Amino acid sequence: MPRFSLVSRMARTVQSGFAQNTLWICLGQICWQCLRAVYFLIIARSLGAGQYGVFVGIVALVAIFSPFSSAGSGSLLIKNVSRDRTVFRVYWGNALLTHVVSGSLLALVIVTLSRFVMPAGTPTLLVVCVLIADLIFSRLLDVSAAAFQAFEMLGVTAQIYTFGGLARLLGAIALVLVVRRPTASSWAVLYLIAGALSALIAMLLVNRRLGMPKLATHLIRPEAREGLYFSCGQATENIYNDIDKTMLTALSALEGAGIYAAAYRIIDAAFVPINSVLWASYSHFFVKGSAGIDSSSRYAKGLLSRAGLYSICAGMGLFVFAPLVPHLLGTQYLQTAEALRWLSPILLIRTAHRFLSNSLTGAGFQGLRTAAQGGVAFFNVLLNLWLIPDYSWRGAAWSSLASDALLLVSLALLTLWLRRQETRTMRAQEIASAAP
Repeated sequence: MPRFSLVSRMARTVQSGFAQNTLWICLGQICWQCLRAVYFLIIARSLGAGQYGVFVGIVALVAIFSPFSSAGSGSLLIKNVSRDRTVFRVYWGNALLTHVVSGSLLALVIVTLSRFVMPAGTPTLLVVCVLIADLIFSRLLDVSAAAFQAFEMLGVTAQIYTFGGLARLLGAIALVLVVRRPTASSWAVLYLIAGALSALIAMLLVNRRLGMPKLATHLIRPEAREGLYFSCGQATENIYNDIDKTMLTALSALEGAGIYAAAYRIIDAAFVPINSVLWASYSHFFVKGSAGIDSSSRYAKGLLSRAGLYSICAGMGLFVFAPLVPHLLGTQYLQTAEALRWLSPILLIRTAHRFLSNSLTGAGFQGLRTAAQGGVAFFNVLLNLWLIPDYSWRGAAWSSLASDALLLVSLALLTLWLRRQETRTMRAQEIASAAP
């Protein structure tokens, strides 16, 4: 009898919308990461550590600013459409307009900034292609995926990202077959073409299945502040995740940037199952958070108890099997095995602070979450300035570990303080209501 009871519970879990959405996103990200891994192997071996390091450096620089190209319109779309689906066309149109205008303006700024940050002689063509691909087309792909996420159609969201990975894989194959001597610039051109193709198809899919865009620019300004919080939150997260790769290209050898970037790419791939749960649970945090920080943090704790076990196992697996990496990437990535072992604890640390972060966002404390992430990003930059010149990629790894640990402690203390404040407020209200 208990056995049949367990089977029935498992069946109900699989049939639940949350489990299905988690499964769809997980499968989609696995497919996307597999495609990404294949084209990463092709590009890494074709370009070599030096040229690959240049490409990764500009991609990491753009990633820091890319959230501002959307001004938080993707998160605003999810928030508003999940509550009232009749407003979709308006928020879809506003999101497209915001992406194109903000992305174009940011591209002009970063072209100038890259001359001071990137190594001398970095091709302008490389910079421009990556800027257009990541600031405009990649963000348009993201907001197209967010549109289906707002309707809880995460199966289509997964398909959109899978097609994006497939387009870049085809671009990598074309690089090997068509270009006689591949360089970072030649790959950047194909990277742009693949990004444009996948974004345009994704937008057409949204228009066909959900509705055509409709502009309502009068709604943009009132929600600009909240959108800025979302953008700043994503930007600060990108800074402490990616600034070290850009700083490696500027403060150390390009080979070191390639070694470190390869190890970090493997960490990102191992984080896919956790990221899937975060995607599927994102809207639920807003529901739980409407009752306060205690409710959303308890929800995060329930998810974390399961996700943490996976993170521990995955981190141990990466540490044990790290020596196999050079056999896949080539002998020039021999030190990537050591880098991967240094970075393996980040899986568990990142899992914990990401769930804590979402509990703050769901309870209406996105501003505090952004402030905490901004402080850690600043700490990360200072630490990299100190460690990278002397220790290269090892300094970047130590800085990442320290920064992620600091963020976890900061968010845990902040959540604890907010919960105590909430408890005191509720007790005061109970005493006041009980008074004659």
